[in-house]
Amino acid sequence: MATDLTSEQIQKIMQGIAIPPQPQVMVDLQMEQLNPDCSISEIARLISQDVGLSGSILKTVNSPFFKHANTITSIVQAVNLLGVNSVVNLVNALSIKGALSDDDIIAMGRFWDSSMDVAMAAAAIAKQIGYPNSDEAYTLGLFRDAGIPLLMARFENYQQVLSEAYSTPGKRVTAIENELINTNHAVVGYYVGKSWNLPAFLCQAIHEHHNVVKTFEKESSDSRKKTLLAILKMAEHVCGTHKILGQQDEDHEWNRIKEVVLVYTGLGDYDFANLAEHVNELGLGSTEYYS
Repeated sequence: MATDLTSEQIQKIMQGIAIPPQPQVMVDLQMEQLNPDCSISEIARLISQDVGLSGSILKTVNSPFFKHANTITSIVQAVNLLGVNSVVNLVNALSIKGALSDDDIIAMGRFWDSSMDVAMAAAAIAKQIGYPNSDEAYTLGLFRDAGIPLLMARFENYQQVLSEAYSTPGKRVTAIENELINTNHAVVGYYVGKSWNLPAFLCQAIHEHHNVVKTFEKESSDSRKKTLLAILKMAEHVCGTHKILGQQDEDHEWNRIKEVVLVYTGLGDYDFANLAEHVNELGLGSTEYYS
């Protein structure tokens, strides 16, 4: 049974939530709230399109207040557990906190587009390769770059830093970030994930998503985490993250890790091309897909 949250509880939950929600998603949610036949399933669908909103919902449902035996990773399940009233109150609180200027909206556009596309592509790929929990793949795809908007707010030149990081063939994206700004979006994203009460394996996957070769070499690494990272990197490549966020024509990272990812998942080039075609048919992949 859903338990309504008090204003004081909502204020505590809001602490540490720094990623502003997409304006259009907020508008759609406000319209749904005004609908006499307000649907919790539609609210869940809209929330699942946004990183900040999804993070606040998961942080809430996994807080000690609710005392769930298992960590919740599904946005739909979280919204159903919270109930319409608590979700609406959280959304309204975020709408006040997350006011953006026009310049902010333009700067965040690439991040929002990439987050949603990669999340949906990861879920589709997970289903295609038989991974049993596509919600986990979706959640990792949505949150894997949660550190980017925080670094954008901190460093005026962060978009240039990101472009340079994606343009260097021989080094990891995060290694270049470390050289230029002494931190990187994977580390920041890890702590964001922890603040949102995401499961440890998802936080670790966020932290390692630009260092997958080392992760795959460790026999002690969690096989679930490895599979999710493989799914994520395939989704990122097919969705053209290197073009959208890195503004580069060539995916240097995929060139370095492709063999490791495909060997781990047991896929050949033909199999992966079929996966990419499936994602493209869903309207998610890059129209200029490169194998």
